Amino acid sequence: MLRIGCHLSSTKGFLHMARTAASIGAGTFQFFTRNPRGGAAKDWDPADVEAMLDYMEKENIASPLAHAPYTLNACGKEERVREFALLTMADDLKRLEMIPGVMYNFHPGSHVGQGSERGIELIADVLNRCMWPEMHTTVLLETMAGKGSEVGRSFEELRSIIDRVALPEKLGVCLDTCHVWDGGYDIAGHLEEVLEEFDRVVGLDRLKAIHINDSLNPCGAHKDRHEKIGQGYIGLEAFGRIVSHPRLRSLPFYLETPNELDGYQAEIALLKGLAG
Repeated sequence: MLRIGCHLSSTKGFLHMARTAASIGAGTFQFFTRNPRGGAAKDWDPADVEAMLDYMEKENIASPLAHAPYTLNACGKEERVREFALLTMADDLKRLEMIPGVMYNFHPGSHVGQGSERGIELIADVLNRCMWPEMHTTVLLETMAGKGSEVGRSFEELRSIIDRVALPEKLGVCLDTCHVWDGGYDIAGHLEEVLEEFDRVVGLDRLKAIHINDSLNPCGAHKDRHEKIGQGYIGLEAFGRIVSHPRLRSLPFYLETPNELDGYQAEIALLKGLAG
């Protein structure tokens, strides 16, 4: 069975978020750990988290994905920018210990003219300072489209980050279909070859989640503009191959398309149908 969900708001609490997921036929969901454009996070209510976990078990919802705010830049040029990323990620990871089975996804960052090698070193340094051996949460590096000076635009860059982290067993990758497409990986025409390259460079055992989004741009545009499923350059047929692929279909999928809840509900049903 395809486990698919979408990004949901946590404004009304964790239990409400899980109930919303169930109401649209989702088997999982993604949420921001705090305001995606800000830094402060409100306190989490342990009773609300526990109620969410009980409800998820009853409704067969699993693999929630926590997304770090967009404001983080672990390889920023200024030390205060990197310190903000470190403190935020450390706080997020501490909170997420309350949620068994959760994963934590973040955009690696932009090197802002320092060069990708320096950016990779700085990202690994932040991860080494905020992760600890006993933590339960898996941290996911997201594949990026290569806009500006983004780090993570290639599988090789992701591998270089992993190789510099002291606890590589705590790391995985979230593959964003729009991002890899915009980054130059033709998942529409050559899905098998892209997966083989990912396996050779990173290892498919590290692929833990998929952001499933169409793209407003042709392959290799390096622009990162999400589109609704089947309405962009990747196309509906390609998504049918993605969700039914034997090496992908057991992973959790998360929609980040430009939709409201009814649109997400329709896309979840559509993709379930394509998966068979």
